[in-house]
Amino acid sequence: MSLSLEQISVRQVRGVSALKEGELHAFGIFTVKDLLEYYPFRYEDYRLRSLQDVKDGDKITIQAKVMGVPVLQRYGRKSRLSCKMMAEEWMFTATWFNRHFLKDQLTSGREIVLVGKWDQRRMQLTVSESEFPDQGAWRSGTVQPVYSVGGKITQTWMRKTMTQALEQYGEMIPEILPEELLRKYHLMPRKKAIATIHQPQDTGEGQQGRERMVYEELFLFQLKMQAFRALNRERMDGVVHTVDNKTMREFVRSLPFELTDAQKKVELEILQDMRSPHCMNRLLQGDVGSGKTVLAAIALYASVRSGYQGALMVPTEILAEQHTRSLQKLFEPFGITVGLLTGSVTGRKRKDLLASLQMGLTDIVVGTHALIQEDVFFRKLGVVVTDEQHRFGVNQRGILRRKGYNPDVLTMTATPIPRTLAITAFGDMDVSTLSERPKGRIPITTYWVKHNMLDRVLGFIAREVDQGRQAYLICPLIEESDKLDVQNAIDLYVQMQQAFPSYKVGLLHGRMTPAEKEEVMRAFYENEVQLLVSTTVVEVGVDVPNATLMVIMDADRFGLSQLHQLRGRVGRGEHASYCVLIADPKSEVGQERMNVMTETDDGFEVSRRDLDLRGPGDFFGTKQSGLPEFRLADMVSDFAVLEQARDDAARLVADPAFWTSPAYGPLRDYLQQEQIFQGDLVD
Repeated sequence: MSLSLEQISVRQVRGVSALKEGELHAFGIFTVKDLLEYYPFRYEDYRLRSLQDVKDGDKITIQAKVMGVPVLQRYGRKSRLSCKMMAEEWMFTATWFNRHFLKDQLTSGREIVLVGKWDQRRMQLTVSESEFPDQGAWRSGTVQPVYSVGGKITQTWMRKTMTQALEQYGEMIPEILPEELLRKYHLMPRKKAIATIHQPQDTGEGQQGRERMVYEELFLFQLKMQAFRALNRERMDGVVHTVDNKTMREFVRSLPFELTDAQKKVELEILQDMRSPHCMNRLLQGDVGSGKTVLAAIALYASVRSGYQGALMVPTEILAEQHTRSLQKLFEPFGITVGLLTGSVTGRKRKDLLASLQMGLTDIVVGTHALIQEDVFFRKLGVVVTDEQHRFGVNQRGILRRKGYNPDVLTMTATPIPRTLAITAFGDMDVSTLSERPKGRIPITTYWVKHNMLDRVLGFIAREVDQGRQAYLICPLIEESDKLDVQNAIDLYVQMQQAFPSYKVGLLHGRMTPAEKEEVMRAFYENEVQLLVSTTVVEVGVDVPNATLMVIMDADRFGLSQLHQLRGRVGRGEHASYCVLIADPKSEVGQERMNVMTETDDGFEVSRRDLDLRGPGDFFGTKQSGLPEFRLADMVSDFAVLEQARDDAARLVADPAFWTSPAYGPLRDYLQQEQIFQGDLVD
């Protein structure tokens, strides 16, 4: 039997040494299938253009003739080389930086192909690449893929290796979509589509290849969810919670505040799910500070009152501790016990907790992913709540679910996603939305200032801290990078220590160990640290009610939903809170982002405007939006395709032939591989 592409190691591709194989592993490339599905994120167009068709600022490839004598200027180790050129009837100047060795090759009358950025006003081309046709030019006239590379893997090597892989294994690429769908949308066959994405004749052809694979990605994603839903609907073996309304009313009345109308509506939806024999699989989305935790408490309470246990899984230890404290306060009057299980709970303490969970003496446990370790057993787990769902992989959530016998699942996220998109994106879940804020929350005032106003911002920080409050300072990168002249966390930390010698300044970044991070956050929480300089690690964070100021450096480097998440770290106490964005955005979109932030602090509005601004082709958008990530598809710009794929998948799954006909064999195999049939939760 012949091997499939996922069974063939990438080492089998000619030219991949053991060393290179190790480097490819860092990109998640282990098999030939992984390599062929490692798509370029854009193309370099080396097709020759005429100067009469180009606009100012265009990146162009032109063929020209050397006309003048090259002039070389040196600045220390750096150099600038310029030379007059002629293309058709136009005379212009070509400029190279740090390419002094080309000087002797630029002989009068010699033909040269130049790639670079065109400056219309100066009639000047800043050259990024050049080649001489008489040395056998290879790129001009082609469209070249650009991959995400790094380490010892270069673009040139990646392009060559991809060509080699297609040559050796291109014929083995299997078709997975049924004929009817290929016909319906005039889609390229899979073999051709993958080859075309890597080696398009022109950008139009590359686009066609991409369209085919985008549809496939979204269709398979929807197929998983529709199949999961269909199988789940047939199964009536969920936990039936039998709590009566009177008991629930008593608990809700005991809360220190009144529920908003939105919270009451979601409470009904959750209780209805919990009382039915189907497994609840509900996504609760609400803006930062909209009161999702209370609803988690209501679900946990209902489970305990029905004779079951509950679990709440959160991404960080410090958050787990915080939730434990607040749940203990709410549940104490009702005699409900709440335990805490994180990596720091060890030895005797851990042993006792595990024993009391297994015997059913602990009603509710709050924890990090320590909850899904092998030795954690429940007596009767009735409901699982996960917070910030996109921080946990599907498998992690699935493991927790299997700790009980089909418990109800409530998933919470503070990333507001427009409802239509959420319903389509999380097709296996029912979606509840909290759209209003609890009463008494003071809105956060947001300012946008330029870098030259930093002194005034420092004055503002001083005023807040002198009144006993605390402040966050967020910056985008950990250390200096040549590409982005961004103030990094370590520099800023030193700067703040110098600016505020009498305050305690803390530093938090992604390279620190979990224990170090916890320590810094704890010191900030207890006001031992007044100023916290941090990268975006704090995005999902802790309530520090005393923190009233969030300063974000180079705010234009962040996406809107991320800025909104960061802003939500303040405004959690009774004092007025502020967010200051420091940015000099060059682009219109960047300026518009800053304006959106100052105009509204409603997460759903921010999210809607974010999607308008991002539009198609933002490769970096989904990472911060809590939406599932794909290799090629973007849920926002490909939304129409996503809806189409959802309808196609739903229709197929409902058709009895889908489960038996050989035409759908590859799709059934795919679902089998994805473990749909083991009762696993699908993402």
